[in-house]
Amino acid sequence: MLDTWTYRVVRYRYAVVLIWIALSLAGLLAGTKLDALLTTSLEIPGSQSAQAARILTDHFDENTEGTFTVIYQFKNATAGEIDVMKSQVISASRVIPTAQVVQQRAFGGILTANIVTAFDLVHAAPFTEKLRSALSSRGLESAIVTGPPAIKSDVTPVLANDLLRGQILAITLALLLLILMLGFSWAAAIPLIFAAMTISVTLGSVFLLAQKFLMVLYIPNIVELIGLGLAIDYSLLIVTRFRQEFLSDQSGDVTKAIVRTMRTAGRTVIVSGLTVGIGLATLLLVPVPFVRSLGAAGLIVPIVSVIAGLTVQPVLLALFGKRIALSKVFSGLMGSGGNTNRFFTALAHFVIARPRTVLLSSLALLGLLASSLIWLQVTPSSLTALPAQLESARGIDLVTHSVGPGVVTPSEIVIDLGAPGLASTHEVNKARTDLAVSISKHSEVFIVATGEKTPYVDSTGQFIRMYVIGRHAIGDEETKALVVDLREKYVLNTGFDTSAQFYIGGAPAAGVDLVHKILTSFPWIVLLALLLVFLFLVRAFRSLILPLKAIVLDLLSIAVAYASLVLVFRFGIGSSILGTYKLDQIEAWVLIFLFAVLFGLSMDYEVFIVSRIREARDRGDTNHEAIIDGFVHTGGVITGAAIILVGALSGLAFGHFAGLQELGIGLAIGILIDATIIRGLLLPSAMVLFGRWNWWLPQWLARITKSKASPLVD
Repeated sequence: MLDTWTYRVVRYRYAVVLIWIALSLAGLLAGTKLDALLTTSLEIPGSQSAQAARILTDHFDENTEGTFTVIYQFKNATAGEIDVMKSQVISASRVIPTAQVVQQRAFGGILTANIVTAFDLVHAAPFTEKLRSALSSRGLESAIVTGPPAIKSDVTPVLANDLLRGQILAITLALLLLILMLGFSWAAAIPLIFAAMTISVTLGSVFLLAQKFLMVLYIPNIVELIGLGLAIDYSLLIVTRFRQEFLSDQSGDVTKAIVRTMRTAGRTVIVSGLTVGIGLATLLLVPVPFVRSLGAAGLIVPIVSVIAGLTVQPVLLALFGKRIALSKVFSGLMGSGGNTNRFFTALAHFVIARPRTVLLSSLALLGLLASSLIWLQVTPSSLTALPAQLESARGIDLVTHSVGPGVVTPSEIVIDLGAPGLASTHEVNKARTDLAVSISKHSEVFIVATGEKTPYVDSTGQFIRMYVIGRHAIGDEETKALVVDLREKYVLNTGFDTSAQFYIGGAPAAGVDLVHKILTSFPWIVLLALLLVFLFLVRAFRSLILPLKAIVLDLLSIAVAYASLVLVFRFGIGSSILGTYKLDQIEAWVLIFLFAVLFGLSMDYEVFIVSRIREARDRGDTNHEAIIDGFVHTGGVITGAAIILVGALSGLAFGHFAGLQELGIGLAIGILIDATIIRGLLLPSAMVLFGRWNWWLPQWLARITKSKASPLVD
C-alpha cells in the first residue's frame, strides 16, 4: 500500500509541490497575524476562581485579566498633592472604555492604583500604550503601568525577538550539522526545506484553531523551534536511508530507491509521528484550556510532519535525485550510505561483551542525576521572572521591594447574598466589616479593602467583593496557604446568612486552581499515554518486552530532565553560562508539557533504532547481529538528529522567559541523555540480556493488538 502511494506521489510530484508551496505561503501569512489572538489566561472553567471571575464580569462589568496596575513613586508629597495624583490617574484611565479606578493607595512614597476593565486579556492589552501616554500627559511621566494586559503588551515583541534569534541560531546550527553529516550536496538542504514547509503549515493550522479556542502566547516559539527539530529529524532519517538505497542499487533508478526508502524509513516516520502524537494528544484531556492549547498546537506538529513526510518528502527526493547522493567535494561524516560507522560498531561490540556492567553502571549514573527530584516544587507562573528592561517588569519589581508583590495580584472574595438589595443592610455591613477585620489579622495579609459602594458592591446590591492583598507573590507557599485559609477557614465562619455563597478569586486563587488541576490530572495523563503507546508499539514491534523496555527508558530520561530543572533553576548550576533565572519553583504547565513532548521524542529515537533492529531480525539475523546492524545504521542519524534538535531548542533556552527557558533546557538535557546514555548504552545492554525474549509476542496480546504473534525462538 505504501509502495503504491509513493509511486503516485512521485508521479504527480509537480502538483504535490505546488500544493505545499501554496499551503506554506498561506501558513506564513496566517502566522504573521497569530500574535493578536494569543493569551496567557490561566482560568480553569468550573473552578471557584472562574466562578468569581464570571460574577465580576456579569455584575461588576470587570474582567480580572483586563486589570491594569499603575505605580507612581513620589517624594515628600502633601495629602493635597497625593489627591491630585489620584485624580490624574482617574482622568488618564478614561482613555480605556469601561475602565474604573479602584484601590488607590499611597504609602511609603508610592501611589498604587488598580484600573479594572470589562475587556479580556487579548482586548485589554492594546490599551497599554494609550494609558501610559495619558499618564505622562497629565504630569505623571514616571508612572509605571503593569498588570496582566501590560505584561502581555510588553512581552509580545520580546517573544517575537526571542523567536527570531532562536530561529537564526537553530537554522545556522542545523545547516552546519547537516553539511557535516551529509556533505556539500542537496541532501543537507532538503531537511531545511522540508522543515520550512511543515512549520508554515503548522502555524496556519494553529491560526485557524485560535479563531475558536484559547491559544497561549508561547505557542509560536514552541511550535516553530520544536517543529524545526522534529521535521529535520524525520527528513534526515529518510534522506539518509535514500542515500543508502540509491548507492546500493547499481541500476541508478531514483524512483525505485525512493519506494524502498519509504517502505522502511517512511514507515518508521509514520510510527514515530503517531507515537509523538499520542503523548501530546493526552494533553487534550486536561481540564485546563492553557494546557489544552499547548497539546493541540503541539499535536499539529507531528501530524503535519508525517503528512509532509508521506507527500512532499518523496517529491523532494525525486526532484533532486542523484544530487542528493553524490558529492564530489565532501560527502559528510556519514559517508556513502551503506558504509558502516566504526564508532557505533565498536560501541555495540563493547556493550554486547559486558551487558550487565553497562546496564548497572548506566542505571546508577541516571539515578544520581535524577536524585535532585526531591527538591522539585511547582508554581502557576513566574511573574517576577520577566525581562528586567520591560516597564511592566520594573513595576512589579518596584512594588515587590517597596510594598509587596501582592498589590499587583490581590485575592478577591466575591459574595453572592442571594437577593438584590441586601448589600445595604446593617447585618451585611457588620458581617463584612467583621470578616475584613478577621482576615486582616492573618500574618500573610497586607491590606483588606472593602466598602459599601462601587467598586465593592454591584448595581443590584446582591453581590459584594473584598480585596485581600497579600505580602508574597503568586505561587509562593505563603500565598497558596492564604488562599486555602480563605476558602477553608475564614468564609466558613462569618456573620453572613447561611444562604450566602462565597467565591475566592483573583490571580492567586486561579493559580492554586491551575496547579491543583494539573497535578490531579497528571497521573491519569501519564497512565493513558503509557497504555496507548504500549499497545501501539506492541503492534509496531511485534513484541511484549520491547515496548515495556521503551516505556521504562523513556521515564528515566524524563526523570533526569525534571531533575535538571531543579539543578539549573533552583540551585543555579550553569545558570551564569545559560543566562537563566534563579527560581525556587518550576511552572506547573512546563512539567506536564515537558512530559508529553519528551515522552514522544524519546520514543522517537527508540522507534528509529528498534525498527532497524527489527528489520535485521526479520531477515534472519541473530539477536546480537540485529543489535549491531541497528546501531551501525541508525547511530549516526540519531546522534545527529539529537544534536540538531538540541540546537533548535537553544532558541527556547536562551530566551527571556522563565517558562520557555525551563521547557527548552528540560527538553535539551532529556534528549541528550536519551540519545547517549539511554539509547547508546541502556537500550542495547537490555536487549542483549533479554535475548530471545525481545521478540516474543504471546497469542493473547497479538489478538488484542491485531498483530501477528511471535513465538519464543533461539
